[in-house]
Amino acid sequence: MAIVRPFKGVRPKPESANVIAALPYDVMNSLEAREMVKDNPLSFLYIDRPELNFPIGHDMYSYEVYHMARTVYNKMKADGEFIQDPTPVYYLYKQTMDGREQMGLVACTSIDDYTNNVIKKHELTRKEKEQDRIRHVDAMNANTGPIFTTYREKPEITAATKAWAEKHPPVYDFVTDLGIGHTVWAVDCPNVIAKITEAFAEVDALYIADGHHRNASAVKVGHLRRAQHPNYTAEDEFNYYLSVIFPDNQLAIMDYNRVVKDLNGLSVDEFVGKVKEKFEVEEHTGAYRPEKRRTIGMYLDGKWYKLVAKPKFVNDDDPVERLDVSLLQSQLLTPILGIMDVRTDPRIDFVGGLRGLGELERRVDNGNMTVAFAMFPTSMDELMSISDADKLMPPKSTWFEPKLLSGLFIHELS
Repeated sequence: MAIVRPFKGVRPKPESANVIAALPYDVMNSLEAREMVKDNPLSFLYIDRPELNFPIGHDMYSYEVYHMARTVYNKMKADGEFIQDPTPVYYLYKQTMDGREQMGLVACTSIDDYTNNVIKKHELTRKEKEQDRIRHVDAMNANTGPIFTTYREKPEITAATKAWAEKHPPVYDFVTDLGIGHTVWAVDCPNVIAKITEAFAEVDALYIADGHHRNASAVKVGHLRRAQHPNYTAEDEFNYYLSVIFPDNQLAIMDYNRVVKDLNGLSVDEFVGKVKEKFEVEEHTGAYRPEKRRTIGMYLDGKWYKLVAKPKFVNDDDPVERLDVSLLQSQLLTPILGIMDVRTDPRIDFVGGLRGLGELERRVDNGNMTVAFAMFPTSMDELMSISDADKLMPPKSTWFEPKLLSGLFIHELS
């Protein structure tokens, strides 16, 4: 059973929500973040990326940087930019992108569910990235970035949330500069709250879609608070952390594409020849976006190619090995291009599908990269099957859009 519970959310006053809310801290670098906040002193990035309050070059992992996040947050609360709901509530968070809607439940999930694998993972985390968010959550004494989770849809949950949204006015409703709509409702009826909580108690598992580092860090701070408060009870807020939980049938995974700096000492003809040993290769007029599994688009030397994996090189017996990103890795990136670990090799980079195939062409044509690979998106079924098998996906296997905005919901740990 999955434990979810309402919380007394700290959130922007309605007229400031679209100004305060910001993209997640980890989808941009520090210089890009500085550009984003240049004309917006209320941006949540000043809290989520507190190094922006210091000159360029300041150690972004120093104690005073994390302390500044709390200072800015306290000031915005004192100035009335943030308000807090007086009783625990659930929130409904609907996002609209290109006419497609997805609506999730904003709630607190349990650190014990994470430890006991009721909340399932599919990626490894990196210690240095965990440590950054541990320090941030610890200094803030709050979860500021929600974890993007999913579950196998239950009609009674969908019906309850849809009915609430249809009958009540939203507390926020705005469209960002990227053209993405964000609508939020506060669910404050005790009976409806109880109904949702009880329905989730029948859900076998929640699955992390995005935010593995935020999730692991939130859990570790929760355990730190338990050590600091040995007489804690199950009601203490630090036993829970901030999540947005979407039904799986409303989510869409986009392609997560690869670009590589060189051909590992091979000429173009030599490289294509080696690729032909593992894939059927044909030139394609115009950009090629894969239409089904086992096909990969390749952009090289000003040309697009369609690659179709030869059946003898496909392993359908393992849920990880049958992923297209695994196929590319095992049959091309490692044996031909010599890329053993995509997590650490500086010769490879990744391009989210939202940027389109034109971005792959640009990265190659400007000389920074030599070859690009366009992938068919991983499916929700594949993600869940791998998580259920307690296996891990290769890095950068999934790209979800739209991103959850930070700053709309804050969960204080005490």
